Amino acid sequence: MQDERDRLIACIPRLRRYARALIGDRTGADDLVQDTIERGWKKLSSWQRGSDMRAWLFGIMHNLHIDQVRRPGIVTEVLDDDTPVPASRATQTDGLEMRDLQSALATLPPEQREILLLVALEEMSYEEVAATLGLPLGTVMSRLSRARQKLRAHMEGRAVVLPLKVVK
Repeated sequence: MQDERDRLIACIPRLRRYARALIGDRTGADDLVQDTIERGWKKLSSWQRGSDMRAWLFGIMHNLHIDQVRRPGIVTEVLDDDTPVPASRATQTDGLEMRDLQSALATLPPEQREILLLVALEEMSYEEVAATLGLPLGTVMSRLSRARQKLRAHMEGRAVVLPLKVVK
C-alpha cells in the first residue's frame, strides 16, 4: 500500500501541470487534480499492478474533466493573494509569446488540445494517449496533426486552411 501511495503522490506534479494547461485556471486545475487524486485513491484497487499509474490517473482526470464540462458550474475567483506565482520571463517578448501560445491553445477544440498537451507537455506516447483517452491510435494521430497545424498557423498569424481530401 505504501508503494502505491508513493506512486500516486509522485504523479501529482504532472497532473497539476496538465490540468493547468488544459483548464487555464489555477484554482480549477487544482480542484481537478484534487478530485483526480481522491478518486484514484478510492479506486486504487482497480489499478493493475505493473501498469502505468500516470496513464491511469490521466484517464481518471480526463473523465472528471469531461463530467465538469458537461455540468454547469459556479464561477469563482481566487481570494488568496499569498499564492505563489511562477517567476515571469526576462523579456516582454517572451511574455507576449507565452500569451500568444496560451491564446492559440485556447482556440483549439478540446479534443485536439488535450491530445496535444498529453503528447507535448506530458511526453506520453501515442499509444499511451490512445489507451488513456479510450481512442483508436489513428484518431489520436489525426487529432494531434490537426492541432499542430492549427497551432502553428495561429502562432505564425496565418489563417488555418485545412485541405479537403476527395474520398472515393
